[in-house]
Amino acid sequence: MQLLIHAGAGNVSRDSDLGQLEPQMLEGLKAALETGYAILRAGGSSLDAVTEVVACMEDNPLFNAGRGSVLSREGRVEMDAAVMDGRGRQAGAVACVGNVRNPVRAARCVMERSPHVLLVGAGAEAFARDSGCAIVSPHYFVTPEMYAYWSSLRGPGKPELEISAGGIASKHGTVGAVALDLHGNVAAATSTGGMTNKIAGRVGDAPIPGAGTYACNRSVAVSFTGTGEHILRTAAGHQLAALIEHKGLSVPDAMTVLLAELTAIGAEVGIIAIGPQGGWCIDFNTTGMLRGSVDASGNIVTAMFIDGAVRRLAG
Repeated sequence: MQLLIHAGAGNVSRDSDLGQLEPQMLEGLKAALETGYAILRAGGSSLDAVTEVVACMEDNPLFNAGRGSVLSREGRVEMDAAVMDGRGRQAGAVACVGNVRNPVRAARCVMERSPHVLLVGAGAEAFARDSGCAIVSPHYFVTPEMYAYWSSLRGPGKPELEISAGGIASKHGTVGAVALDLHGNVAAATSTGGMTNKIAGRVGDAPIPGAGTYACNRSVAVSFTGTGEHILRTAAGHQLAALIEHKGLSVPDAMTVLLAELTAIGAEVGIIAIGPQGGWCIDFNTTGMLRGSVDASGNIVTAMFIDGAVRRLAG
């Protein structure tokens, strides 16, 4: 039994706006890990655990998912999320939703209550409502901090797309969870608000099975954070699984290979992954990554920066 989570990676400094929120963010990670541990310890499924862990982080305005999502170029929140069950590689996802309180729960409804994998925009919102998901006003997602940062980017000479991770609202982080339950099944879930000032309709890697989210009991459950376009172009989630299943690499060794490839093409990423035999790894190629784990004994570890904590965690 093991649970790993992330809440964004980037080249952020400790004295930045985001860095100064480290204590509060680590508390948010701890609360999410405690939620998932309680489910797994009681014999719950890895799918239940990752869904509720990610929903917990979506409700936290400090993270770029759900309530803390960044704003698009038009000043709207457009959220993406996915879940995947390693037992049969069933998956569900939503993209470009703006009124679903917990997109990860909507993604699970797509998996369990429809014949489809991915629903987007108004159709996804209607399906979520009809499935009993909580629907809220779009204003619920627009925090004062995010609106202030988005406003600062408007006007002549301002960048069209902000992907810096240097401040509270400029982060391009994503939240995610992977878990191994007492029954030997793995699952993954990922949720994101995307990139600040993104073009309307932009969809990242998070809701794409085989890219930012993937789970298979033959290989691995994995969730990514970082520059989504690189993760999409390399089908990174499936590539990690292929290294494990077809080349026989361990989870940590496969992650070393994949991270080197992503780094070579300029990607800034963080990765969490766990295999059905219990091998797991957390790694990233940036100065910081909000990350955490809890083991079968309930031991919780959380970290944001490299100094004071080992960058790579593996078991």
